[in-house]
Amino acid sequence: MQTYIVDSFTDKPFAGNPAGVCLPQHPMDNTQMLLVAQELGLSETAFIQPATQLDQWTIRFFSPVMEIPLCGHATLASAAVLFETLSVPQITFKNINQLLLPTRAAGKDITLEFPVYETHPDTAPTALLDALGLSKVVNTVYNKETNILMLEIEDTQVLGSLSPNYPALLASHTSINGVLVTAPSHHDKYDFHSRYFWPWSGTNEDPVTGGTHTFLAKYWAARLGKNTLRSFQASKRTGFMQLEIAGDKLFITSQAQIVLAGEMRI
Repeated sequence: MQTYIVDSFTDKPFAGNPAGVCLPQHPMDNTQMLLVAQELGLSETAFIQPATQLDQWTIRFFSPVMEIPLCGHATLASAAVLFETLSVPQITFKNINQLLLPTRAAGKDITLEFPVYETHPDTAPTALLDALGLSKVVNTVYNKETNILMLEIEDTQVLGSLSPNYPALLASHTSINGVLVTAPSHHDKYDFHSRYFWPWSGTNEDPVTGGTHTFLAKYWAARLGKNTLRSFQASKRTGFMQLEIAGDKLFITSQAQIVLAGEMRI
C-alpha cells in the first residue's frame, strides 16, 4: 500500500502537522485502518480511494484511538499527494458523512473548501480551566459539529506558554472531543492565534488543526469585522493558513510538504 507522511500547513519540512496518507488497493475495514493509524503513530492518517465519480475520492480519517469524521490537515496532506502524483489541478474528497471537500492547487498553495459552522455560548468547568492553567477567559463557546469547546483569552503570550496537566484535563470533562484556546493577535502578521488540546480523541495537542477553523473563522470574522483572516497555530511545530469566508463556505489556503513516500506491507 502506497503510504506517505506529509507535513501540512507549513512551507518547510518538519513543521506544521504531520499526517499519514494511505492509498489502499482494496477496501479496508475499520480495524485494519485503526491498526495502520496506530502503526504510524500520527495524530491522523487518511485513507483515500477513487470514487465512482470523475475526479472524486473517498477519504476517511483515523487517529490512533478512533475514526475522526473531518480532518483539515490530513485532507491537505492527501491533496498534496494526489496533486503531485496525478498532476491534476482540482480534486474533490467525500468523507464518511458524505460531505464533499473540494480542493484546488495554485503553484505551491493548496485551497480546501470546508463548511462554516456556528458556535453557541457555553461554560467551562473550573477543573478544566485549572488543568489548562487559566485563571480567566474572555468568552466560552461550543461547536456541536466538531464537539469542541472553545475558550477565548486575552493574550497570545499566555496562549503560547500554556502547559496543561493532561490527566487532569482528561478527567475534567466527559463529553467533548477537545478544547480549543484562542487569542487575538496584535503584534504580528496574523489576526489570531490558537492551540488545540484533545486528549479525549487521540493525542495531547494537535500541532495545526484545519477542522477547528470551520467555526474559528466565523467567530473571529464577527469579532474583527472581516471575512479574510490569517491564522497562526502556536504549537511547538507551528503552522499557518489563510482563511476566506464566502457565505456558507470556508476557503483554507496553505502549503504541505511530502517528507516520506514508501510502501507499507500489510
